[in-house]
Amino acid sequence: MKQKVKKKSLDAHVVNGEPAEKTPTPQRDQRRQQGRELRKRCPRSSHGQKVLGQAQRDPLALLEESSRDRVKSLLPIRYTRMSESAFAFFRGSAILQAHDLQGTPTAGITVQCCGDCHLMNFGGFATPERQLVFDINDLDETLPGPFEWDLKRLATSFVLAARWLGFGKADAKRAAQASVRAYREGQLRNAEKCALEAWYSKVTYDHLLEQASDNVALSDKIKKEVEKASHATSEHVFHKITAVVDGKPRIADQPPLLFHGGSAQAEMEAMAIEFFDDYRHSLAADRQVLFGRYQFLDIAYKVVGVGSVGTRCYAALFVDQQDAHLFLQVKEARKSVLEGRAGPSRFANQGERVVSGQHLMQTASDIFLGWACGPHGRDFYVRQLRDMKLSANLPTFTPEFLLSYARVCGETLARAHAKVGDATMIAGYLGSGETFDEAIRDYAVAYAGQVEEDYEMFKQAVRAGRFPVETVPGETEQAIR
Repeated sequence: MKQKVKKKSLDAHVVNGEPAEKTPTPQRDQRRQQGRELRKRCPRSSHGQKVLGQAQRDPLALLEESSRDRVKSLLPIRYTRMSESAFAFFRGSAILQAHDLQGTPTAGITVQCCGDCHLMNFGGFATPERQLVFDINDLDETLPGPFEWDLKRLATSFVLAARWLGFGKADAKRAAQASVRAYREGQLRNAEKCALEAWYSKVTYDHLLEQASDNVALSDKIKKEVEKASHATSEHVFHKITAVVDGKPRIADQPPLLFHGGSAQAEMEAMAIEFFDDYRHSLAADRQVLFGRYQFLDIAYKVVGVGSVGTRCYAALFVDQQDAHLFLQVKEARKSVLEGRAGPSRFANQGERVVSGQHLMQTASDIFLGWACGPHGRDFYVRQLRDMKLSANLPTFTPEFLLSYARVCGETLARAHAKVGDATMIAGYLGSGETFDEAIRDYAVAYAGQVEEDYEMFKQAVRAGRFPVETVPGETEQAIR
């Protein structure tokens, strides 16, 4: 009599519909159980019950604190951009939520946090192998902290974005919960991976296309954006923002967002040459050789983002011996909003903190990513200005695509946390049910309401003259991406 051969399913741990015996993994099982045990002192449902962890808060004073030592003449642009909507205000006020998260429930599992984890800080860029990947692309606030903090900020951003786009309450809640569910399910998968598998994993734009596969128009839109990004190199940027002056290429002034230093330009260029010499030593040996093939040509101030406006940021132009051009962005690195709230930074130079965080959280980092201390003791980090960069074009989103995008962001954040965090313990804590998802969703809806209250207070302060604003032609929430 023939013995029946059991058929294996696509799941290596399931045979004929029944769980198969797994290879014993004592350490993994122990960490997963430790994660489950954390539910006793921090129930998963508790995350939705406490929105403000600090009894005393003054949102306007905190905003002023975050503006301290910024370029005063650029602050009106910062406040103008923040005035556009509650969502724009949220993007420019990471310090508020960092303050409010202190004292909220946490399981006590520390990861490398983004620190400003909202949906517009995800996007596409090129790996050194010239593959376009989807990842977190702004880590100015990165610091170790509770894993829940990034998730709470991400989920809140989806609620605020949905409201800004005019979507219904149900759409906002679905998007917020979808981002958390994708994170939880991602960590359940990551818990089964070894350290190298977690380190090598990535999210590509093919994955994003899969999420939009049922929407032909949107899929075509993504493909066009990807094609456009593939041409967004330094040489492409060179022809858009430079002009020939006295026979030499120079960055063309486009005030108030791109401009030279006037009478101080010569001094600024001299300091830039010294700065880039120091920066070169922060690169790996092979990248130092590569950077050594470029000659410095010009540098200008550049205003970027919403939360970064007023910090010192520059665009620097270089040329190699083949007359090919390279643009580098030099961006001031200030103390993370998490410092003193989630814990101290172990880095003396804030630029090194940002660079280290990018290497730890991103799938792959810019080959020119480095850091140095600049004039007047300020810290900076450096990366390419544009290298196949691609950002979410939020005004084109439908409720369905916002939901798909939320899933991709949640999965991407799980991958970033798993690179150096304990995904197995996180997975043990989160479990396979939706208790945690629903709690963070409820938190996000409630905290979005708090953001809107703070935004109204901010607008009143703007009208009273406490926060100066000015109109910047062509800059609206739809254009600032």
